[in-house]
Amino acid sequence: MRTALVVGTGLIGTSAALALAGRGVHVHLADHDPEQARTAAALGAGTDTAPEGPVDLAVVAVPPAHVAATLAELMRRGAARGYIDVASVKAGPRRELDALGLDAATLAAYIGTHPMSGREKSGPLAATADLFEGRPWVLTPGRDTDTEVLNLALELIAFCRAVPVVMEADAHDRAVALVSHMPHLVSGMVAARLEHAEESAVRLCGQGIRDVTRIAASDPRMWIDILSANPGPVADVLSDVATDLDETVRALRALQSADEDKRHGGASGIESVLRRGNAGQVRVPGKHGTAPAVYENVVVLIDDQPGQLARIFADASQAGVNIEDVRIEHATGQQAGLIELTVVPGSVPVLTAALRERGWAIRQ
Repeated sequence: MRTALVVGTGLIGTSAALALAGRGVHVHLADHDPEQARTAAALGAGTDTAPEGPVDLAVVAVPPAHVAATLAELMRRGAARGYIDVASVKAGPRRELDALGLDAATLAAYIGTHPMSGREKSGPLAATADLFEGRPWVLTPGRDTDTEVLNLALELIAFCRAVPVVMEADAHDRAVALVSHMPHLVSGMVAARLEHAEESAVRLCGQGIRDVTRIAASDPRMWIDILSANPGPVADVLSDVATDLDETVRALRALQSADEDKRHGGASGIESVLRRGNAGQVRVPGKHGTAPAVYENVVVLIDDQPGQLARIFADASQAGVNIEDVRIEHATGQQAGLIELTVVPGSVPVLTAALRERGWAIRQ
């Protein structure tokens, strides 16, 4: 791949363009907002001038509702040897493209893709060349997809250091409804409870509520586009969640009953949903996409001052302990917090002793 055209210079399009440009590909940028394309170009993602002839690969990074029309326009003027889109839904745009009357040979030069990566922020200024590194990038080839466009897509994925995953389009849409679209809506619903909550309650927010509501900070306009393209599968998953919510509400009401049998039934209902949650959580892939591993945590009190994180990581390294993951919970009203260091179980005594020796306060 020597040349590429990226249409849509938001977070995903600009990040892909940055990765391609970093590998020596000459990237042309286009957007319905010329200023946004100029911003992406200024970041080093390519040039906002139009290509003089067909490019090797056209990457369509526009909202799902506009994917088919954009692809058709590019295909009709022969803009590229191969065409992909990076929309978060796959079946709908492909059906719309099929309905636009393009011939089979032209459609064979297209493959739908979806990089499973993103941020709460949008736009070119939020883009990074390493956004997709280590993340799954789904490909949904059809039976007539040209090998050439498949290879171009795989080359793009390799340049972005992502991991290719082949799926059928409808299966992809059901999967993202479960692992991406539904969680976003639920996160928004939880965060909405805070909008008019008393300030005294909001001040008690800890790491748990921050974890649950983090993705609720995303742009609602972008998510309306996404959900409008995949409403059925998302509604199906939310319907199941609603059933669980109804049963949980009934179980909690039963816990208020004066009848011991009803209280026992309520407790059983709560335990059931929590245990099913445990069973589902352990299926979430672990580090580097491998099977989940069992880890333990060492919790350390840390001051909110420059260099503290670097020092604790250096002390762990000197102790010969690898930090598998890290989480910080900031103290309310104090310039301090608790840092939770995740390590393999056998490392806990070694790390605890080493950190205490170096003056760190360990919390049990």
